[in-house]
Amino acid sequence: MNLFEDMCIRPGTFYLPADEKTMEAWPVVACDQYTAQKDVWQAAYDFVGGRPSALRLIIPEAYLDESDVRVPQVHAAMERYLSEGILREMVNGMVLVRRVTQSGARLGLVLTVDLEAYDYRPGSASDIRPTEGTIVSRIPPRQKVRRGAQLELSHVLLLCDDARRTIIEPVYAKRAALRKLYDTPLMLNGGSIEGWAVEDEETLGQIAEAVRALKTGLTENGILFAVGDGNHSLATAKTHWEEIKQTLPESERSHHPARFAMVELNNIYDSALIFEPIHRVVFGVGEEDVLTMLNDAGLVETAGTPDLTLITKQGERAFRITCPLHSLPVGTVQQLLDRQSGLRLDYVHGEDAVRGIVAKENAVGILLPPMDKSLLFPAVAKNGPLPRKTFSMGEANEKRYYMEARKITE
Repeated sequence: MNLFEDMCIRPGTFYLPADEKTMEAWPVVACDQYTAQKDVWQAAYDFVGGRPSALRLIIPEAYLDESDVRVPQVHAAMERYLSEGILREMVNGMVLVRRVTQSGARLGLVLTVDLEAYDYRPGSASDIRPTEGTIVSRIPPRQKVRRGAQLELSHVLLLCDDARRTIIEPVYAKRAALRKLYDTPLMLNGGSIEGWAVEDEETLGQIAEAVRALKTGLTENGILFAVGDGNHSLATAKTHWEEIKQTLPESERSHHPARFAMVELNNIYDSALIFEPIHRVVFGVGEEDVLTMLNDAGLVETAGTPDLTLITKQGERAFRITCPLHSLPVGTVQQLLDRQSGLRLDYVHGEDAVRGIVAKENAVGILLPPMDKSLLFPAVAKNGPLPRKTFSMGEANEKRYYMEARKITE
């Protein structure tokens, strides 16, 4: 009997670099980070040099405007890495991950999800749901990379609300019995990462049983898994699968590799899983322009804990919102910014990064407060996806690094 029959998660077949000596240059941070900081990505290219790297298999979003040139290069690199044995099949099962960053050590399980159990549309009641609104226009540029690709690499972090710590933590407790796959530092101040193969039937069975128990305990409209990071990447995988599905006979749809997508599962109660705010930077405007945009929020300058802080070259001003349009300050701010046509806006992780951009550009930064992560599952279950870019799980250098690869073609 299939241990994961009728479940939305599955083991997978994962590929890793064949030569351990190349591992230091292999993992690279999620492509949707440092979108306004090409100098950071250039540092990554300089560090990798001519060595094999996951950097060759992705397109950083800072370079999405170069997709026509870069997509063929990515596809060619995938083919070469497979044909020359640079990547080889290393795991049939799951991968236990321990990631160390400045926030501590967090645990994860790399596995696959059934895209038939994921729906990013508003009002979804699927087992797997987004935590933020999906901007459909952001899918096509990403689909250019996935369409025609032999491999997927993933920065999707999937969350479970497992207060009793029944899924991931018991696997980590028996890590001494598991086969070690890698142990390496991460570039761009990403800390370090270790990985173990989870392939034995007993451990996989324990994972399946724990997930089934978690689902049984859900309240009405409860969420089994929530996409904490990488929702647009998972939405792209879903869109790609719907496209592929139309070309397949019914008999082939249940097992085609494109029906599944690789993710890393994290427990929301992991102490090293920190929810950080995602700040806004508005380009080509001054402070008074931004204050005019946000006028309907009834901003009042405050010396206390602010709902938002404006960053300009002249200094910083903190404000309290007296006329909220949403239960979260970020929701009010985003609604008001969305009313502006032709606005050049970027979403930035980290206060220092915002200050650095404002210092160099004609721009105004909007710093926002953090969100209590314990409110996430109840809020999404009750109200649906949160305003886009509400929170980030850690700073940019704490995001998932591309490590494992998986075939999505037959």
